[in-house]
Amino acid sequence: MEGKDSSEEAVAAIEACYQGFNPAAYLQYNYTPPRADFQRSDSIVPWKLSCLHKAFSEGGMKGEVLVDVGSGPTLYQVMSGCEHFDRVVLSDFLEVNRKELRSWLQGGKSSLDWTPYLQCVCELEGRSPTAWTEKAERLRSVVTDVLPINVHQPCPLPAGSIPSSGADCLVSSFCLESVSPDLPSFTRALGHLSGLLRSGGHLLLIGALGESFYLGAPGLQIPVVPLDEAQVCSSLRTSGYQLLQLSVYHLPPDMRVGVDDVSGVFFAKARKP
Repeated sequence: MEGKDSSEEAVAAIEACYQGFNPAAYLQYNYTPPRADFQRSDSIVPWKLSCLHKAFSEGGMKGEVLVDVGSGPTLYQVMSGCEHFDRVVLSDFLEVNRKELRSWLQGGKSSLDWTPYLQCVCELEGRSPTAWTEKAERLRSVVTDVLPINVHQPCPLPAGSIPSSGADCLVSSFCLESVSPDLPSFTRALGHLSGLLRSGGHLLLIGALGESFYLGAPGLQIPVVPLDEAQVCSSLRTSGYQLLQLSVYHLPPDMRVGVDDVSGVFFAKARKP
């Protein structure tokens, strides 16, 4: 019991950190140039969008329900997937992030202009960049819910929010390592996500490598579990997933802009047997 209490206290301490999270500042830090420079092939965001496009374009990546776990205030991670699933569910622990997502989905003000992201994904799909308005409409039409989630609970989503058999696909970007106090907690959270996924379904996981903190607001350092590639692979296998692909992006010097100490980014595609 003592170990469990200690783990719960550590998770609660991280939750307390997030009460000062500022979606607009976070988006400015990570989703503007140089990290989101669509004229550069070695920029972080175009790399992530390309990984997601390729994964969703492969056979079998379609179905009824796609769940984005820990969306934060971002939408890029479902811009490819929204074309392949009938229903998309966004989720986040923080109401300020859910509010940011709902604002864009309802056609209101957003803290970031997502147009260049939509245009980039359209180009990856072989469509004209001007088709971004159609993609925006598609995304708004298939997102049915923006739900609260807690990945440290055995049942992370509200009861009845997805089919009892599970979602067809999960995507999660920079969530688990950023809300877990240590590697065992990260691995347990991966196991909890497995309960949201149907047998044969896929998990697309994007995360940070070698990162110990990031800025969630001016002056707010949020702790992160510093992962390496071997730990990611081991945690996925321990949690019952079959790892299908692991790709790694190494940050060029000018991408290290002082808002975190990340050294790389991983993209993993896995399957629940």
